[in-house]
Amino acid sequence: MKSAKYNISFYAILMMLILLSTSCEDYLDKAPEADISEKDAFGNFFSFQGSIEELYNCVMDPDKGGAWNNYSFADENLNNKIYNFDIGNYWSNEGYFSGKSVNTTSNEGRDRRVYEYAWYAIRKANLALAKLEEEGLFEGTQEEKDLLKGQALFFRAWFHFELGRYWGGLPYITRVLEPTESLITEEFNRITFQEMAVEIAKDFRAAADLLPNHWDETEAGQATLGHNMDRVNKFFALGYLGKALLYGASPMMNEEATGSNSYNAELCQQAAQAFGELLKLADDTGIYGLQPWSSYTDIFYRFNHAKTGGIETIMNPTIYDRGRIRWSTVGATVPSSFGLNSGSNADVPTHNIVKNFAMANGLPIDDPESGYDPNDPWTNLEPRFSKFIIKDGDNFSNIRSADKYAELYTGGRHRSQINPPSVTGYYSRKFNGMDKSFTVSKAGNLAAYVPYLRMADVYLMYAEAVLFSNNGSPGASSSNYSMTAANAVNAVRNRAQLPDLTAKYTANKDVFFEEIVRERAVELFMEGARFCDLRRWNRNGDSRYLEKTAIDFDRDPDGKPININERVVIKRVAEKKHNWLPLPVSDTKIFEGFPQNPGW
Repeated sequence: MKSAKYNISFYAILMMLILLSTSCEDYLDKAPEADISEKDAFGNFFSFQGSIEELYNCVMDPDKGGAWNNYSFADENLNNKIYNFDIGNYWSNEGYFSGKSVNTTSNEGRDRRVYEYAWYAIRKANLALAKLEEEGLFEGTQEEKDLLKGQALFFRAWFHFELGRYWGGLPYITRVLEPTESLITEEFNRITFQEMAVEIAKDFRAAADLLPNHWDETEAGQATLGHNMDRVNKFFALGYLGKALLYGASPMMNEEATGSNSYNAELCQQAAQAFGELLKLADDTGIYGLQPWSSYTDIFYRFNHAKTGGIETIMNPTIYDRGRIRWSTVGATVPSSFGLNSGSNADVPTHNIVKNFAMANGLPIDDPESGYDPNDPWTNLEPRFSKFIIKDGDNFSNIRSADKYAELYTGGRHRSQINPPSVTGYYSRKFNGMDKSFTVSKAGNLAAYVPYLRMADVYLMYAEAVLFSNNGSPGASSSNYSMTAANAVNAVRNRAQLPDLTAKYTANKDVFFEEIVRERAVELFMEGARFCDLRRWNRNGDSRYLEKTAIDFDRDPDGKPININERVVIKRVAEKKHNWLPLPVSDTKIFEGFPQNPGW
């Protein structure tokens, strides 16, 4: 099976072949670049698409930006080493945010960072849009022009959104900037995130109107028929249209713009419309949907380098080097005794995040009617718990006899006898596939990618947007889609083999929203959503989410946990200034209209 990287690069390779088709004699007579005119590069669909491919190659692969980089940044996981973000040091890049020169031809995921690659991609998108409108340059069908323009608009918006969700409102750049022009003008003043979200939404809307439901349905897409799932389409644009508007509507962003720590109902309504349009289109076409429970883990990992995502993932990261999975995703999340990592770190789930998993009857563990027994904390938990979390006693490998079963009790092999151990009493299997058949060979053939956008996220964002729209409630729906907010959450729960929310959890906005918060913590566990969610909800500094905990316990003769104790490992530092990351200092010294973020 072809990897997504090779599928995406088809047009880039074809462009290269076209441009290198001149004779060796001609090549020796003049410099190579003299043969490449703008007509060569932008004159037809295949060559133009080769330029667009660079935009795909600017997308960060979240967990592979370093040998391993933490990408959740909130309260989901711990390491044997202290995370800089946990002590409030947001200057740290964590191998993710900035500090790399742009090299879009590199096949190394560790070369990518968010900040530099986003600005580069925005310029490339603006260049593409300008060349499409240049008289006498591009010659092609209307479909081809729409595909090129739609992709460029999508990526211009998407990379602005990536910058904005971490650093806050920035100038929205919609033209090609000249190297010699002054940046000290009002055009480059920083704006609020909410203002920026409105501009982002315009581009996503325009992209959605131009792009097809799927490239397999287009003439241009026939060249890569059956391998087009990673190409930007209408679902990508609608999903991010809704997401940008919901972020702009969220309490942190609305407080920054208006002073009110509440949702902007009008923007929520617009977000609900975008999500409703996407969900209806998914129902009508069947192109995307919730992955069946029987193949649920296909969203996150598969073996033999098979493509992940199933029918659920709309946008995955670009695949750069499949081998990085073995050294990044696997290496940092399995026990060091497996011999699959460098032995320098072990990223594991926190106990505080585990407490978000419901009981099999669908009730939260703190509900008096749930049946939860704190002295038997893992019995009768919901099915996603065993899909995502390794607990004490689980048969989780076939590597060697000493590592067949997890020993996560105090003094157990994987808790204190290996270096480094699990510091919390858990491991995650969500992106490594650890089970009783897990071997070194399987680890070497693993495909695992953290989704950027998938259908479960869309359903949950739809529920949130509807809830806080004008006249919103758990029983309300958007005007263009009949599903209620409560039923959208239930759709995600039902897929996970859980019943509908009981009436007491849909009784009003407040109790229902807490279920959305909890459901997002579980369903989107370790997908990078939590850090942005807590911040946009103005909850990053909330005492409920500051303590990162471990579970200590002994085993009784029957292998049951006894002497259970939840222990605080670290209390995160999250003040108001941590709403946004600090901008690179050099950028804030350009002029007074581009100031540093508050508190930094």
